This record gives sequence, C-alpha cells and structure tokens, in this order.
Amino acid sequence: MSFDLRTVTRVVGGSYVDNGIPDHTSCEGLARVGEYVVVASAEFATLVTGSVAELQARFAQGSEAAKVTARAVFVTDQDTPRLRKTLAAHGMSAVLGATTVEDALHLRLAAPLADDRAASDRLVASGTRVLTQVARRGGATAVMAELAHRIDGWAVLLDAHGQLIASAGAGRLHLDDAKAVALGKPVRVRHPGLQTHQVGSDLDFTGYLVVASRSSATGRIRDLASQAAALFDLVLRTRNPSLTEHLGREALLDILEAGGSDATDLLRRWGVREVELTAFVLGTRTRTVDLDRLVERWCDELGVEHLFVEDPGRVRGFVPEHRTAELADRVERFDSVGASALHLGLGAPASIDALGRSSLQARQAFDVALDSGQGTQRYSALPTVDFVLDAISAEQRVQLGGVLDDLRDADGGRGDLLTTLFVFLSEHGAHRASAARLGVHRQTLVSRIHRIEELSGLSMARPDDRAAAWLALRALGFEPQA
Repeated sequence: MSFDLRTVTRVVGGSYVDNGIPDHTSCEGLARVGEYVVVASAEFATLVTGSVAELQARFAQGSEAAKVTARAVFVTDQDTPRLRKTLAAHGMSAVLGATTVEDALHLRLAAPLADDRAASDRLVASGTRVLTQVARRGGATAVMAELAHRIDGWAVLLDAHGQLIASAGAGRLHLDDAKAVALGKPVRVRHPGLQTHQVGSDLDFTGYLVVASRSSATGRIRDLASQAAALFDLVLRTRNPSLTEHLGREALLDILEAGGSDATDLLRRWGVREVELTAFVLGTRTRTVDLDRLVERWCDELGVEHLFVEDPGRVRGFVPEHRTAELADRVERFDSVGASALHLGLGAPASIDALGRSSLQARQAFDVALDSGQGTQRYSALPTVDFVLDAISAEQRVQLGGVLDDLRDADGGRGDLLTTLFVFLSEHGAHRASAARLGVHRQTLVSRIHRIEELSGLSMARPDDRAAAWLALRALGFEPQA
C-alpha cells in the first residue's frame, strides 16, 4: 500500500501530530471513531473520523476502549490546544486542521483508500497469475525465483521441521534468521521486516514460507506471499509420475556415454537406427523454465527418440545430426515468461559406439555459449586445443611439454605431480572434486599444487599460466576423459 499518513495529511490539507505512529506508516483502513473496536494490524495505521466529543466519549469508556482507540489515527478539521493535550495524554497520533469537515472528510478519505487497495489487488492478481505459469514450467524452484524478483527481496521455503526446501535471492544468507522466525527459536533475527506464511492448513501442515523485501509495500508483499504459500501447498503435494522414467533415462545415457557394444545394442533396442548421433547440452541462467518438459516437447515435434536426461540447471542428450539445425532454431526462437535466453552446446557427430567424446565436446561448447551469451555454440567452431596441437610440429610439441619437465619423477615418468596438475585443471581448479578424484586429502592436494608452482614457475591463479600448463600436459599425451 502506497497511501501513507503523509499522503493523508497532504490530501486533507492538515498537519500531522506524531504521538507514536510515524508519518511514513501505510494506511490500511478507515472507520468512524465510535465504530472502531479492534486493531487490525500493528504494521499499518487505521484512520478514524468523527467529532472531538465522540473521541472523548471513547476515551471515557475505560482503559481497554481508550487503548484500542489510541492505536488509530484521528483525522479532524479541529485543531485546539485542548485537543492536542488530550491526544498527547493518550498517545494518539492525528491529522488536525483538515479543510473538510466530518462526513465529507470521511468520504474524501474513503475514495483514495479504495483506489489504493484496488491497485494493490490488481498487482497481487497479476503476480499470482505469473507465479502459476512459472509453477507449471519449473515447479517450486521457479516460483521461488519469480517471487523473490517480484517482492524485490529474498525468500526461503522450509519444510515442517525447518529444513530447507528452496531459496531465492539472498535467502541462503539469511537461512538462520528464516528458521528462527518460522520455528519461534530464541535467536536474534538480524534482518528486519520478515514475514512468515504457513504452507498448508493446521491439520495438514507442509512447511513455512519466509520472505523479506526492500520495498515498503508491505501489504501487497504479504498478499502475494500468501498466494505463493497456497501455490506451494499444491506444488509440493503433486507427485511426479515420470520420476522412474527420468531415473531410467539417466542410467541409459550413462551406458551410451560409456560406448562400446552395449551402447550399440541399447540404441537398437531403443528403436534408434542412426549410425551417428550428436551430443547436446541445453540450459539457461534462470530457474523459471522446465527444461525437461521443453526438450520432451521438442523431441516429439522433431520426431526423434527421447535420448536425454535432466541434470541440475541443464539437459544433456543426443539427437541425429540432421536434426541439430532445427533444435538450434528452436533455441534461438524461444521466449518465455520471466526467462532469459536458452543456451545450446553441440558436440561433433560420433558413431553410436563412441558417443562419450561428443558428450564432452557438447559440455565444453555449452560452457562457452553460457559465458559468451550466445544461443548456440558448436564444438567444431571452437579454437580447440586439438586444433592448436595439430598446427605445430613434433619438435614444438616437445618444447611445449618441456615447461613441465621439473615435475617428472626421478626416472622421467609422469609421477604424482604431473597427474595432480592434470586432474586439478580437468576439474577447473575445484579442490574438493580434485582431491576426491585423486583419492587424497584436500590439504595434500594444496601442498602438491604449491610444490608444482615452485618447480614450474607457473601460478594456478593466473589464467595464462593455467592455459600454458594445460597445453603442455596435452603435448605430453594427457587426454581428457569423456
């Protein structure tokens, strides 16, 4: 709601008296002073109109009536020292000296309040429609991302035990605060203005939605988050009947990438008659697209088998080479509510008993497409390491590999240091993955990297040095794994 006390003061032409309710507080309702019996919300102000005599009569009714009345904001055309003294004694804020009196004043306030409420309702309704659309495409994760965008803040979705289901915006940074508010834990909450919404009913409880916003439109955010909580109750209870199919396709694609006769036999049984296939990886930077369902529909339109599986944030699979141009065209023409562009990486065509290499190429092409913002990137269009090595002589290869001679074993073999460097670069400098692949402790890996830098004079913190080390390793015969 954007209709605050400063706006009220400006509309009626009066002056504001702050006795505990700041003038930037949003207004939630309007009532006659004699009819105001309950405080609707501590976060909003309720305006009351009427005569000074009616106000004094409410104060005279007793402590409870006086306490409730004092939580409202009195709007009147009167402005006398006695009235100000009465207001101060009861701690009641007011707009005094309005240019309109009594009934006309009440009607003058009712109109903009109704307009403001209607505008807020329209925003909530349109936001709910969009949330419903993205729920169909991307489930709970997509709804969280869209909700955080629309409230200009962050959101955390917890289960009934306070365990994280999904987050968006800076939600993970405030996870402890969200849990403390949702579960009522005695922890100091560092983020102000948190809202908690129950997902599910008291008898059929699902979890909590906790949101926070930088916007002052608290009422609209509360209503939109409430609608989102109801949507989550539906989404989280909807089972995916195709889960078994997804798991099966993942196992089948692992067989295809491993290659050999098993891959050939599997494709024949799957009904695929092509002698060559091309690997692809499709993804986007947002989480508002159901990539699995999108690729499934495209495969049906292209008339090809569903040789794909969804990984976190992307889909990988294989299509016949003669269908790749049509797939790329769909990627370029894709447009969806709340989604950024899709990115497609295509490997080189490969025989069906050796698809692993094409799969690796597709992942490399996809990474380039994502980083550069391109829609489609073919591996064949990349200036690959193989292209560079093929362009130099055998003598130059020996010279290039000589950069790492000091890392060899005493007998001239590859040894632990060269192997460690190769794995480290293959895993893009990820310490945890590299250590796991080598079967060593992370501290052992760090010590080896420091030793490699000392002996070679290269720094793994510099991109040029990492590129030189990788070229040298390839020149020495190290080959990436498919």
